[in-house]
Amino acid sequence: MTVYIDPPRWPAHGTVFSHIVSDASIAELHDFARALGVSERAFDRDHYDVPAHRHAAAVALGAVPVDGKQLARLLIRSGLRIPARRRPAKLAAALTARWRRHFPRHPDMAGELLQRWSEPHRAYHGPAHLLDVLEAVDLLTAADEHPELVLAAWFHDAVHEGTAGQDERDSAALARRLLSTEGWPEGVGDRVADLVLVTEHHSPDPGDREACLLVDADLSVLGAGTEDYDRYRAAVRREYADVPEEQFTAARAEVLRALREKPQLFHEPRAVALWEERARRNLDRELGILTRA
Repeated sequence: MTVYIDPPRWPAHGTVFSHIVSDASIAELHDFARALGVSERAFDRDHYDVPAHRHAAAVALGAVPVDGKQLARLLIRSGLRIPARRRPAKLAAALTARWRRHFPRHPDMAGELLQRWSEPHRAYHGPAHLLDVLEAVDLLTAADEHPELVLAAWFHDAVHEGTAGQDERDSAALARRLLSTEGWPEGVGDRVADLVLVTEHHSPDPGDREACLLVDADLSVLGAGTEDYDRYRAAVRREYADVPEEQFTAARAEVLRALREKPQLFHEPRAVALWEERARRNLDRELGILTRA
């Protein structure tokens, strides 16, 4: 693996920044950043932002200096670049189109929900996560119609202040309120709220297939490939940037151990086949990283 760095020319927060990228591995990019003393909070999807005063240290550590255009080309060639469809503007357009396809009689609600999902403090629980969950629902349900499940995906993190339990309850309450207005079928607000509440503990009633599908879709990121999983865990860390490292590490390890101890993470047979084995490998790998930290 080679790490590359461009000149410090990008202004922010009273200084200027360089970017470092890898030509092979996000995991090794994280290792390089740690050795450089740069927090994972500086990771932005496929690169790290490095303040100007660390540029020389990065080069001394082995980063190869290149200009900005070369850096972009190297990142594209590596296959690690986040595609345009995952960038904020493209995400908003894709999600709006999805909403209007499913719920054409309520076009304005998409804007209200997307405004919530796009709040600046969300590093992980943002539009990309919403799209991932919706795509996972599509994958698991094929041509089946599950409008309440789709709505539950839209609402499951519509409120996110970083308070486990309360966020789910507030999101459920929002669903119950917005979906009980004129034009929605009777009872849909209550049903969607009940589904959202299941995401607090991710322990659905095995007899409730839609609840199982929602939980499987929400946890599908655990079964992602190594590079995408590393982006996910870095985004989670950025989302809790105000939590001290030691406290975050202990809390995160507790969450991962609770997941790891489940006899089975996923419920739908297709979800098990797609994600179970790789999810357990990812959890073990991250727990190893946290233990060493």
